[in-house]
Amino acid sequence: MSLLERPLLDRLLARIAQPAFVLRIAALAICLLELASAVWGLMGNPTEPYDGVLASLYRRRGGDTHDAPFVLTCLALVMFFAWHFWRLARQQHLDQPPRNALSRVLLLDLLALLVTPGLPFLVTVLAALLLNVRRAFLFALAQVVINIALYWLLPSEAQRLEQVQADLPWWLNSLGLATSMVALHGMAFGLGRLAAAEAERRRWFQAMLAEKRSGEQLQVEQLRYAERLHMARELHDVMGHHLTALNLHLQLSEALLQRHDEPGAAQAVEKAKLGAAGLLAEVRAAVSRERDSQRINLESALRALADGIASTQIELALDPVAQDLTPRCAHALLRCVQEAVTNAVRHAGATRVRVSLEVVDPPKGAAGIEDRGSQVQVRVDDNGRGTRKLREGNGLKGMQERMAELGGTMQVLRHHPGFLIELNCPRRA
Repeated sequence: MSLLERPLLDRLLARIAQPAFVLRIAALAICLLELASAVWGLMGNPTEPYDGVLASLYRRRGGDTHDAPFVLTCLALVMFFAWHFWRLARQQHLDQPPRNALSRVLLLDLLALLVTPGLPFLVTVLAALLLNVRRAFLFALAQVVINIALYWLLPSEAQRLEQVQADLPWWLNSLGLATSMVALHGMAFGLGRLAAAEAERRRWFQAMLAEKRSGEQLQVEQLRYAERLHMARELHDVMGHHLTALNLHLQLSEALLQRHDEPGAAQAVEKAKLGAAGLLAEVRAAVSRERDSQRINLESALRALADGIASTQIELALDPVAQDLTPRCAHALLRCVQEAVTNAVRHAGATRVRVSLEVVDPPKGAAGIEDRGSQVQVRVDDNGRGTRKLREGNGLKGMQERMAELGGTMQVLRHHPGFLIELNCPRRA
């Protein structure tokens, strides 16, 4: 059932369950409250719509934070924050964070600190979703330190009144503030990491489901190939036998007729014999063509793999000639491509993967490649993080072993940034 065919309530519940939707609604609600507070203040009512770093600096210069130019400036910054937050908190970014996620999060945090103290907590949640664990933790810790420093160096109007009314030692005030900041930003960090773990599980399930579907598609292709091969053998055994017998009988009839000296009958028998022999030759040629042409089509299995992973753009560049493969070659190449794509999606954080398939001539004297005709070459190129130091894990070893069993090769042409893996396999392996 497609998304449009699902009931409205089911679609709404599915959207609400997405972290991106919740974050966007929370940011929108806070920004609308700030907008209402600003309008209320511009109408002459007592309010402090914006009480961030910008307001503290403005008051130190003798300005009034209720002035229309100041309020409109802060309002513009809030709208810019909301627009930037809305664009960054998309589901596709939560599934595959952009490369410049850290710089964009820092820009959001700067805007939040300038305008109002309530927005940085949303930024901490977003940072925990987009950044890795170490960076997200350091970001949350930096938020706590910055808030404590601003509390003493550039306190807001409410914080300044709180310091005066509390009449407590500075270290006790700092301890209380640090405790509250650690609790709030720690909770924001925890919520973000829970949502990030859920997104990781979703990507893993997508990759596993795509691998399962592509494997099922390959099994269908193998069954089709086996059935057609069986039909070709049956056709040869049955029709070939009967036509051969017919040819032998006609030869015998020709001999008998020749003894009775009946040239007309002999000529007719000769024509029948030639026709039967020609038919037999045609049947054998057709069977031979059918057997040679029924190869496994790798394209359908690769497209099933690409369609099953929605979070990553998988581009397929497939040469139609290169799809004429034996079952062993197609199965080995599919498993290797599955391994490479799964690693790119789950571990490297790739947003784009390109899989190319073409026929190439094997290099003369190439070690590890048996001379069995044309080679099929597959390249898997992703834009993930990669690794500066290549370590040969089970995945790469498994691909090497699969290719070696068929007389082919596997090479890692690039491992930073992103991976470029090349597979070469004899087409008739």
